[in-house]
Amino acid sequence: MMFTNSNGNGVHKVKQDDHHMDRLGARPVGRQSSSQGVEAFSVVPSQVTGMDFLRDPKLYKGMAFSLEERQTLGIHGLLPPRIKTQEEMAEHSMRNLRRFDDPLNKYMFMADLLERNEKLFYKVLSENTEELMPIVYTPTVGLACQKFGLAFKRPKGLFITIHDKGHVYEVLKNWPEQDVRCIVVTDGERILGLGDLGAQGMGIPVGKLALNTAIAGIPPSQTLPITLDVGTNRQELLDDVDYIGLRHKRVTGQEYDDFIDEFMQAVVRRYGQNTLIQFEDFGNHNAFRFLAKYRDKYCTFNDDIQGTASVAVAGILAALKATNTKLKDHTFLFQGAGEAALGIANLIAMAMEKREGVPYKEGLKRVWLKDSRGLIVKDRPDGGISIHKAPWAHEHKPMTDLGEIVKEIKPTVLIGAAAIPNVFTPEIIRDMATFNKQPVIFALSNPTSKAECTAEQAYVHSDGRAVFASGSPFPTYQGFGKTYEPGQGNNAYIFPGTSLGVICTGIHHISDSVFLSSAEGLADMVQDSDLAVGRLYPPLSSLRE
Repeated sequence: MMFTNSNGNGVHKVKQDDHHMDRLGARPVGRQSSSQGVEAFSVVPSQVTGMDFLRDPKLYKGMAFSLEERQTLGIHGLLPPRIKTQEEMAEHSMRNLRRFDDPLNKYMFMADLLERNEKLFYKVLSENTEELMPIVYTPTVGLACQKFGLAFKRPKGLFITIHDKGHVYEVLKNWPEQDVRCIVVTDGERILGLGDLGAQGMGIPVGKLALNTAIAGIPPSQTLPITLDVGTNRQELLDDVDYIGLRHKRVTGQEYDDFIDEFMQAVVRRYGQNTLIQFEDFGNHNAFRFLAKYRDKYCTFNDDIQGTASVAVAGILAALKATNTKLKDHTFLFQGAGEAALGIANLIAMAMEKREGVPYKEGLKRVWLKDSRGLIVKDRPDGGISIHKAPWAHEHKPMTDLGEIVKEIKPTVLIGAAAIPNVFTPEIIRDMATFNKQPVIFALSNPTSKAECTAEQAYVHSDGRAVFASGSPFPTYQGFGKTYEPGQGNNAYIFPGTSLGVICTGIHHISDSVFLSSAEGLADMVQDSDLAVGRLYPPLSSLRE
């Protein structure tokens, strides 16, 4: 058998017998003489050393390497003599993690585990999803993004900046994996309810794709987290010595749009037309127009608009079972009119039409929205109405105070999605309970610090009658002679399965009907035993089902 090795004088063929091993499992080294007569060695390419198995998190198995593997790879003696199973290592990891009280420390532990032992990380996460979801995803991921620069060790995704404009494809080519099927991308302008975190928003794509692997089984090599860094308008980050992004204000306008266009085109050129591009945490003003612009040209969806809508409508459909009502029996009031609220409102109207035969435009009339300038009504004198909100602008006098709006509209379903903490006051909750036997209250804003109210507040001020769900987890509450286990309307119920379905079926364009079907499927998983304890979603432990 012959190998080829090149030097300055051309290509020389070296017989296998000329190779030697410095130890079992190392790369074969070819011995050849240079033109100066000095003996030299060159490494045969495309072979992996035993040390690579210790250094590469994709290959590393910790103490789970068998004795035969250790000897074959030349790492015998470099690990303690005990050989563990993956189950033993996973149990050991969970014991270590549970030593920490601070959620951020738990997040850092999981991040370090991913950097050391990828297979073990996903085993631990997939087998302990319910316990670890609040750590690797909301609410802890929000704090991790805020501290991202301070805690940064090794890159876990691709950073493409506005200064790479004109060369985005070349930057994409630097990613070492060739078969990418799923990309999660953010520009960091609206991270959860925390606002503009710039390049430090990378924690969101990383966390989302980790769940795609743990829940949907998408190979991590086929996923790619990307942050498009165009700057940040948050001055405290620009002044922060540990900030990892570009130190200037956000680039906007045509230059920004051209940059996003180039990125989308580069993804298709590099990985193909059916590569899924999931938009995360773009500002409201960009999220809607990018969805409208790209949904019929690329395989893309916006999780903040469509994913959130799907999981929220699933909760509403489950609430119908809990209250023995129909969608057309309800009046919906939203605190907020951003990406999440408009996405949910649209899907509610679609669900009324599909399930109960209510025309779409009639369904819109049962949904009211309040934004920062007050109730969205026709000919509103203060602030006007954007084109995205116009379908929900009804004939009504202008109103600004949420409490007064609740008294006037008398909604049966109150949904918060504006990241204004504690806006569902005790008085508002009591009013909801006054004109509703079972008021439906969804506090969907993330992280927990931005929630409109807590589960306990919803139960206490409604005399235990509220049908409650939230965007972040809340603990079990005991009162009024029963135990309440509030459900978390987590997008993780939707986007991993949606991503897997899109990848497997080769869908090029994703319609809203996909998310309505997902909502119906999720609601069907809710059992009577869940509703009995006030839970509108199946246990997180059943996500893989």
